[in-house]
Amino acid sequence: MRQGDLTTIDCNKLKSWPFTDVEQTYDDRDTILYALSMGVGADPLDENQLKFVYEKNLQAMPTMANVLGYPGLWIREPAAGIDWQKVLHGEQSMRLHKPLPAAGTIIGRTRVTGVIDKGPGKGALLLQQREIFDKANGALLATLEAVTFCRGDGGFSTNGGADGKQVSDPPPAPAHELPKGEPQIVCDMPTLPQMALIYRLCSDRHPMHVDPATAKASGFPRPILHGLGTLGIAGYALLKSYCDYDPAKFRFLRLRFSAPVFPGETIRMEMWKNGAVVSFRARVVERDIVVLNNGYAEIG
Repeated sequence: MRQGDLTTIDCNKLKSWPFTDVEQTYDDRDTILYALSMGVGADPLDENQLKFVYEKNLQAMPTMANVLGYPGLWIREPAAGIDWQKVLHGEQSMRLHKPLPAAGTIIGRTRVTGVIDKGPGKGALLLQQREIFDKANGALLATLEAVTFCRGDGGFSTNGGADGKQVSDPPPAPAHELPKGEPQIVCDMPTLPQMALIYRLCSDRHPMHVDPATAKASGFPRPILHGLGTLGIAGYALLKSYCDYDPAKFRFLRLRFSAPVFPGETIRMEMWKNGAVVSFRARVVERDIVVLNNGYAEIG
């Protein structure tokens, strides 16, 4: 809830938000749809791509964990007190504890782990964690952590909670520093003009990604690609470049979203490998702008 330009965000309320466990059953169609939304199968004769889009010996792309157990657009609820039309996805990490089953039933458990005040007029950061469990055996499959930039919600706190205001949580860990010099590997990944329309069927149906009027109200000239869609493209490039298309080798990924992607643009992954660590960033070729930055991945 807000009055004029004053935010009434309640960080304690957000950190105790009553999320319910999300039980989700997915099948081979869902797994294939996710891969197709990433552009996998562009070469239908490539057996490496085929194993993600053909039910025979089907495997799930590691980044599909991001669309499992999704709690929905809860930030749109008035009780959250968040100006949801000014929300942007800031950072994301994912830890794969086991390769995802190609089909099954999972339990998703989400919680808010922190709310950081950047100051009046500067917005706030919302930290969320989601754990994905295999319902069949209780195994933890993935741990996802997100930093959401709430551009319209700064100024809710003062140092020490003076004047009855709330105390801001500590900021998240600093971003990974990329190596200097030219990247070791460059991989161009085209995106489909209809990618956002396909990807939204996997999880996030925020109208910003499909409705031109909502996109303009959010400050964009046209609908933008989901941040997690861009992350999926980055994950695809890592899987292709360093994992020999083997999902079991994909262990961890963390990145910062630095600019939006418009569907149909080409994402250029720039990567450096040092042992089991791959540092990376991604830029849109057509506009020569970095869209993913400070990328850090662990490859097994």
